[in-house]
Amino acid sequence: MIAPVGGSASHMMKAAVFLLFALLVPAYHTGDQCIDNSIDAKVQAAISNIVITNLAKAKLLCQDVSASGDLVSCPAGYKPTGCACGMGCGSWDIRSDSICHCQCGGMDWTAARCCRVGLE
Repeated sequence: MIAPVGGSASHMMKAAVFLLFALLVPAYHTGDQCIDNSIDAKVQAAISNIVITNLAKAKLLCQDVSASGDLVSCPAGYKPTGCACGMGCGSWDIRSDSICHCQCGGMDWTAARCCRVGLE
């Protein structure tokens, strides 16, 4: 017995679509994506090793500076972490991100603790 033409074509189309999905889906999930994931993992591992190595070498480098008057500047690349004032003055502020300023009048000296992060 011969099947109707429409039914056979419909079955052939369904089979072709099924075969297409059967071939493409595994290729997509195991092909480029797998390679991309492998490359991503290796890059992340390399970056992590570099960061860990450099963090282990990081060190806080500090120095004290002082000057007469009510202002003292930290050297280039250093930031003040604290200030001290002469004549028993305890009021100070940090100006322009690198200058210690004692707020009392007639200041005889000002000192700063200046620090930066460096590598050994």
